[in-house]
Amino acid sequence: MIKRVAVLLLSLASAACGVSKDKYQAKELEAEQYMKKYQEESGKAADLEKKVSALQGKLDATQAQLSQAESAKSQLQAEKGALEKKSAEYEQLAASLKGQITAGQVEISELRGKMTVKLKDKILFPSGSASLSKEGKAALDAVASAFKDLKDKNVIVAGYTDDVRVSSKGPWKDNWDLSTARAASVVRYLQSKSVPPVFLGALGFSEYRPVDTNKTPEGRGQNRRIEIALTAADYVPPTVNLPK
Repeated sequence: MIKRVAVLLLSLASAACGVSKDKYQAKELEAEQYMKKYQEESGKAADLEKKVSALQGKLDATQAQLSQAESAKSQLQAEKGALEKKSAEYEQLAASLKGQITAGQVEISELRGKMTVKLKDKILFPSGSASLSKEGKAALDAVASAFKDLKDKNVIVAGYTDDVRVSSKGPWKDNWDLSTARAASVVRYLQSKSVPPVFLGALGFSEYRPVDTNKTPEGRGQNRRIEIALTAADYVPPTVNLPK
């Protein structure tokens, strides 16, 4: 009898152990499945993060390109406005000097934002002189009238000669003296005609910047000239507080 009970208990214990082992294995399998699923989901999340990061990079690059495009557009519009303004100023100046241009007394040109009015020396000065002739003053009257309404411009007058040496009996030491004196005479005359002196300047270049040959009378005539260049003003007069 005792022997039978012992066998029964052993059988029950074995059955109980078998049930616990099956549950453990099931839980272990379930845990492995959860871990595998977690790893799969983690991988998907990492892939999504990479895609999001890549898309964000493309978005940032696109925004940078748009910003550059807007900046370039603004710059082009500003340049267009400046060119239109310069063109309008050129047209206004050409219209003001139409009579002198037609008569061959004056030539105007525009290059790289600089307008230049060129006058031949024979119109302005007697040979070897820096004193303005009657005809020269008449030509400069039209120039001064055209310049009075220009805003924020330097008016730089430059004198040029040919390579013929000045007479030793004259008042000039050399062509440097003559070209500079002629430029100064033009500046003084423009000032007398209400062109603001704060924007005026005089330069002499002597014989060293010819525009034509000095081997012919016609070429030398082209080289003897006065050029008046209009450029953007680089000087702002200081504000002076006068005592009351």
